[in-house]
Amino acid sequence: METKFSDGTIITPYLAAAYAEGFCEGDGASADDRLRAWSYLIGTGQCWSLQGWYGRNAQSLIEQELISSDGKVDWDLYDEICSNI
Repeated sequence: METKFSDGTIITPYLAAAYAEGFCEGDGASADDRLRAWSYLIGTGQCWSLQGWYGRNAQSLIEQELISSDGKVDWDLYDEICSNI
C-alpha cells in the first residue's frame, strides 16, 4: 500500500479521496499519484465504506491487476499500459 505521494506528502483519507475523485488542491494529481491514492483507499479498506463509485472503481483496478486486494500497485504493469497509450 502506498502511503506517500510523489512529492513526499503523506496520504490521508481526505487526500486519497480528493486525488481519486479528481478534486485535489493545487495543480491536480498526476496519474501516478491518483494510482497511489487508490492504493491507499484499497489497502486501508476505506474504498469499501465510501459511496459505491469508490468500491466499483477499486474493484475494477483489482480486476485489471493494477492494484492487489491489499493495496500493492503493480508498477511494471502500470508502466506497460502507459507506454502503449
